[in-house]
Amino acid sequence: MIKLYSDALRPKNWVAYIAGTGWVAFPARENGWEQRSPARGLDPLYLREVPVHQGFAAGLPQQEFLKVA
Repeated sequence: MIKLYSDALRPKNWVAYIAGTGWVAFPARENGWEQRSPARGLDPLYLREVPVHQGFAAGLPQQEFLKVA
């Protein structure tokens, strides 16, 4: 399962939580998913969950294409 968040402290990035993988951050631009990295130092006060389809333009994979080990 993927949950997508906007981060008020980093407005040009998306933050995603992926079950089995954890938290990742990536640029909110075309193909931003390719530059994803582990998200560190997140403050839940500034995270807001958004509909996951908003991240598809940045290359966020749709749920059925993720492999969870």
